[in-house]
Amino acid sequence: MDQFSTRFARHEEELRALYLSLYPGQEASFEALCSGLRSYSDSRSKALQQLDAEREAQPRWYAGRNMLGMCLYIGAWAKNLAGVKEKLDYLQECGVNYLHLMPFLESPKGKSDGGYAVSDFTRVQPSLGDIADLERLTKACRERGISVCMDFVMNHTSEEHIWAKKARAGDPEYQRRYFFYDDRTIPDAFERTIPEVFPTTAPGSFTWLPDAQKWVMTNFYPFQWDLNYGNPVVFNEMIGFMLALANRGIDIIRIDAVPYIWKQLGTPCRNLPQVHQIVRMMRMICEIVCPGVLLLGEVVMEPEKVVPYFGTVDKPECHMLYNVTTMCTTWHTVATADTRLLRRQMDILNSLPREYVFLNYLRCHDDIGWGLDYPWLEQFGTGQVPHKRYLSDYLTGHWHGSDSKGELYNDDPTSGDARLCGTTASLCGIETAARECRLDDLEKYIRRDLTLHAFMLTQSGLPILYAGDEVGQENDYTYHLDPEKCEDSRYIHRGDFDWEKSELRKTPGTVQQKIFDGLRHLETIRQSSPAFDGDADVWTLNTWDDAVLGIGRWKDGKTVLGLFNFSGEEKTAWINEGGLWQNLLDGEKMRAKAVTLPPYGCALLEPTK
Repeated sequence: MDQFSTRFARHEEELRALYLSLYPGQEASFEALCSGLRSYSDSRSKALQQLDAEREAQPRWYAGRNMLGMCLYIGAWAKNLAGVKEKLDYLQECGVNYLHLMPFLESPKGKSDGGYAVSDFTRVQPSLGDIADLERLTKACRERGISVCMDFVMNHTSEEHIWAKKARAGDPEYQRRYFFYDDRTIPDAFERTIPEVFPTTAPGSFTWLPDAQKWVMTNFYPFQWDLNYGNPVVFNEMIGFMLALANRGIDIIRIDAVPYIWKQLGTPCRNLPQVHQIVRMMRMICEIVCPGVLLLGEVVMEPEKVVPYFGTVDKPECHMLYNVTTMCTTWHTVATADTRLLRRQMDILNSLPREYVFLNYLRCHDDIGWGLDYPWLEQFGTGQVPHKRYLSDYLTGHWHGSDSKGELYNDDPTSGDARLCGTTASLCGIETAARECRLDDLEKYIRRDLTLHAFMLTQSGLPILYAGDEVGQENDYTYHLDPEKCEDSRYIHRGDFDWEKSELRKTPGTVQQKIFDGLRHLETIRQSSPAFDGDADVWTLNTWDDAVLGIGRWKDGKTVLGLFNFSGEEKTAWINEGGLWQNLLDGEKMRAKAVTLPPYGCALLEPTK
């Protein structure tokens, strides 16, 4: 029996059962799917097959403390795919071995939603190169030990996709690949239970097409048409697109907007059981065809809705998920200097199975939403709407004493549901202090930036940097002058990478050098001790000061204590640990009792003799 047959036999019974439960009586479609899997397996290159075998032998290869990711827009960072290939030395200098390329498939100019409205899943955006360039880049990355992640936008297509064009022209076969309706009866019924994604900029979940004289489901933007996964043809075709990209050398498939992919009347059309069936099938399909490929689920929701996307030990779904709640709670803590909610969030995460791998990050391409645990915060008299307004005011610099420089996104004054945009450095106050030549404050905010990264690197999981954060890149306000970007404040942190400024990382005393070298030091510390392994024991410490978060980690007899001061004042972590300890940040030996931390400072302590 060949390798494909062995892998297929391992999953055939469950795969068939799940498929036919979603698509009753569609045995012919299932057989067509299986035939396609064989074809994609046979066309997988020898180099990728070898990598599959290596990763099968070490299934948690992505969970080690040596992993470090970076997320970037190709055009903004290096103009095109060939440019990224030329700059791989820089990524290695940063210590990066996981590269997330933001959407690069073909999408219409002006109606792309940042590349999330795909018009052709087989073609690269022409301005970025072509499929051959993609394969050359993934090959070069593979030779350097860098894994490549891409966004797979499977909930919807662009209205310019060939399927959408045929559907708009009246082809009933292609209209069945979307959700088309002659009148408002069913759309109105859907909208009674579907929450709006963008209530201020794209209200409603349906768009009227005057030329087709029909309504089409568009949960995100009018030019993004939701796919109908109740149609087995859609599932089969999209799986084919995914596997073709995996065969181009993609290592991690980021499933965009995964909770939304199954629609059912009378429900919120979020997190339905059928979604988990689809993701489980995708996991099995990858294990059959390309077992070296991982699934990363984009589930930007509260923990109780995120965790189910890991599946179970016996029936896993996604390999990795985003730690979105910790990210937004971190910025809440930046604005409040109160770590109680963050400590609660860490306690919840620390109680989860160690097999779960989260992606940890401070910033990404998107906005920061305030999906906090407001029922828990209410005990402190914190009301949801006024607190959201306070967070917005503080992090945009409109609160007395705040030097943060962010901008709001989708501001809804009634609900207070404004989201936040800005680079890490600008939100930390570096931009303001540098512009005003306040050198003492600048040093303090650089320390804040590094402390936030130290906290991120102390968490279990895979840390991801957003390109530019490694050199303290500030907000880019030029988007206001671009008619295609000016309505979307997320472009404030999506500006072109400043390669000239990045060279200042080699000049002692510059902001760039302090942040770059500080991050590299933190990354080296993380790699040095098994206490930072993903399966280490982790707990929070009572520091007896709400401004100071304490985290303990232990594995194989090695202990590290992390202390993080979120206050702009000197603080004392009132811990009382026996023996002599060394601060891994500067080598200072001390007693781990009443540890003094500078404003926005941190310490990483390890027992010593």
